[in-house]
Amino acid sequence: MNLIKRFWYEEDGIGIVEIILILVILIGLVAIFRTQITDILQRAFNSITRNSNEVISDIEIDFE
Repeated sequence: MNLIKRFWYEEDGIGIVEIILILVILIGLVAIFRTQITDILQRAFNSITRNSNEVISDIEIDFE
């Protein structure tokens, strides 16, 4: 029972080692999938640019 109480009241957060390990894994995933991530982002920004140009061309400004 004492072990369960100690576990329940344990307030230690994530340690430095865990944070570094997570960062290393994320950097590794980005390095592995760099070309796919770049392709997805380029297509997204091209779509945003194309759609914003359509919206801008549809707006008529009347200065009267």
